Amino acid sequence: MNINKIHHVAIICSDYEKSKDFYVNILGFRVINELFRKERNSYKLDLAVGEHGQIELFSFDNPPDRPSYPEARGLRHLAFEVEDIEKAVKELENKGVIVEAVRIDEITGKKFTFFSDPDKLPLELYEK
Repeated sequence: MNINKIHHVAIICSDYEKSKDFYVNILGFRVINELFRKERNSYKLDLAVGEHGQIELFSFDNPPDRPSYPEARGLRHLAFEVEDIEKAVKELENKGVIVEAVRIDEITGKKFTFFSDPDKLPLELYEK
C-alpha cells in the first residue's frame, strides 16, 4: 500500500447554511462542488483547503450531538497550518470568532491555538 496524503476530511453539520457560511466566508475555503441529494434531504459541499486538501461538508436530518468536548472517541480536532498565527487569529476575531490564547507546542516549539466551528467541532491553527 502506498498512501500519499490525506485527501479529505468529512464533517457533518447541524445547520448547513450556517456551516457553509463559516467554512466559505470566515475560513475562506473555495467551493469545488455543491450537491443537494433530494432522496436524502442532504447537502454535500466540497471545499478546497489550500492546494491539495479538501473538506466534505454534509448535512443530514437530526444528526446526533458530539458526545463530549473535546475528548470524545474518534476525531479529536482538525488542524490547519498557517504562515502567521497572530494575523490569522486577528482575522478570525474580526469576523466574530472566539479564539483561545496562542500557546507554544512543548515538543515542536511551534505556536498553536484552538477555535470552534458552528457545531463546536474543535479546530486548530498551527503555525508553519
